Amino acid sequence: MNQKLLKLFNPMTNCLRQKGYKAPGGLRYPGGIIYYPRNPDYQDPDYTPSKLFRVERIKPMKHNPYWQKKILQDLKIHDKDRVTVVKNIPENNMRLWKVKHLIKVTPITFPYGEPTTNDINYTMLKENGQCLVKKSLETPPKEIEALDNFHSNSKKMDSTTIKKDSRHKWNNAFTGGF
Repeated sequence: MNQKLLKLFNPMTNCLRQKGYKAPGGLRYPGGIIYYPRNPDYQDPDYTPSKLFRVERIKPMKHNPYWQKKILQDLKIHDKDRVTVVKNIPENNMRLWKVKHLIKVTPITFPYGEPTTNDINYTMLKENGQCLVKKSLETPPKEIEALDNFHSNSKKMDSTTIKKDSRHKWNNAFTGGF
């Protein structure tokens, strides 16, 4: 019994750093994160993470440490190339976290389904992260005909006609236009 009391009042135990109070409950997430929701019946919404990220460099590489420049070069976001597509895997996420102040990360979504290998030539990636597949790249014949009619129209106001009209109105201010 005396040994237990000595252990409690040992001067070395008072010098040790206390870990602090940990509240009971909470939702445990991977990585050691504990979330304490306001409502006890809180449920996480179902969310499926995207497979790819659109990474855009928003700040210059100049005046940054060499390790951050190397990460940006490994991600192929050089001086000329400002946008790249990166897989959503832990290794890449760790790299992106180290340069998060230099980049903008947007998850890529596929509103009309993921493209197949045959659709690669017809895909388009927008700035908001939507990856669209447009297979018909030829223009409809009605649009071509309308464009030809527009170019061959004699009443069309092109730049030379506008200049002539403006000069004529300037020279003949009180008599009107044509």
